[in-house]
Amino acid sequence: MFDVVIVGGGPGGLAAALTLGRARKRTLLLDAGPRRNARAVHIHNFVTRDGSTPDDFRQLGRQQLTPYPNVEVRDEPALDVTGSRGAFALRLSTGTVQARRVLLCTGMIDEPPAIDGLAERWGHSVYQCPYCHGWEVQDRPWGYLVLPGSAAHMLPFALQARAWTREVTVFTGGAIEIADDVRAQLAATGMRVEHAPLARLHGPSPHLEAVELTDGTTVPCAALFTHPPQRHVPLVQALGLALDDDGLVKTDPMRRETSVPGLYAAGDLTTRGQAAIFAASAAVQAAAMINMELTMARVLAGEL
Repeated sequence: MFDVVIVGGGPGGLAAALTLGRARKRTLLLDAGPRRNARAVHIHNFVTRDGSTPDDFRQLGRQQLTPYPNVEVRDEPALDVTGSRGAFALRLSTGTVQARRVLLCTGMIDEPPAIDGLAERWGHSVYQCPYCHGWEVQDRPWGYLVLPGSAAHMLPFALQARAWTREVTVFTGGAIEIADDVRAQLAATGMRVEHAPLARLHGPSPHLEAVELTDGTTVPCAALFTHPPQRHVPLVQALGLALDDDGLVKTDPMRRETSVPGLYAAGDLTTRGQAAIFAASAAVQAAAMINMELTMARVLAGEL
């Protein structure tokens, strides 16, 4: 019986495991499956780790768990989770483990649009977050591809992009209509708006130099930002957790507990504010709440 099983070994899972390890909780960290930031060259905006590669970050995170013998790390997936608070069962490829609490740090699966040349540039010159990648492409021409479902973010994203560059082109892809007031605000800042769908991306891969539209127009572009649809990993989909309007897992703002008592979630699967440091922070908060709950139960039962 583990006190806590953490599913997902990225920044969130590692941070939670460290917190629980230092709180002397018997913890199992499961890390398997494709890594969401596998295409990224570096992790940025994470104090003391700025510029680290994702692999180096994970390796160091694991090394810093080794002083805590109550934390175990396994490179295998959780295939399903059954049971209830205090008595969860997680089926692994090597057998079944029991846990009093479960913390999901599984991230999300991105579904980038099928545009010629985009897949090989994803994470290299096609990005989601300017805080993670904006500095490296400052003062160069940027593009923002607005996809159905992300239109509400168009104006704030386009305006904040000016913090890094004055050359910003908004691509609507022919999929959305821009309200007159939004169009006026974009025009007032001198931003270019292109409505034709994107045909292909140009430049020596994985670098980007220009975006070609279906009407033959070519727009200089060194960095293309977009917010594609995302889906949960199969394990999370199967759990039937309550989701918000954006399809993200609902959690208690303070405790990070989901709609299933005893099952917690932290990181990208719970918010569109997705970054390594955000995931780590939320996971530490969740781990602290889990530790407090488990400890109080033992104290009140006279076990501590």
